Amino acid sequence: MDFFQRIAENRILEALEAGLFDNLPGKGRPLKLDDDSNVPEDLRLAYKIMKMADCLPPELETRREITRLQDLVASLEDESEKLKQMQRLNFIVMKLSLTRPVSCLVLEHEIYAPKILARLESKNRR
Repeated sequence: MDFFQRIAENRILEALEAGLFDNLPGKGRPLKLDDDSNVPEDLRLAYKIMKMADCLPPELETRREITRLQDLVASLEDESEKLKQMQRLNFIVMKLSLTRPVSCLVLEHEIYAPKILARLESKNRR
């Protein structure tokens, strides 16, 4: 241990003996630690600041908008309005695709998996 770690450790032990940690809020309850292991190391601090400010990273905001538009298109009855919203959806998906090294539609298994399974099932029925 280096010198500063020993000083810190000694001060923590003195505070424990003096009872300074006895009445802390949340004592006896587990800590709520954020699992940021899947976030690149150079982005962790920025994402943490954004989370504390109740903001989403731009990519997640775009994904939220895509999901909202998908739900809207699925619920629309008017064909002209549906076409307009589908064009808007396609534009936003294209914009998101440009920010990734691979198309987001390839990575979005929840979009393609049901379509692929439906196609395979329909071929098997024939």
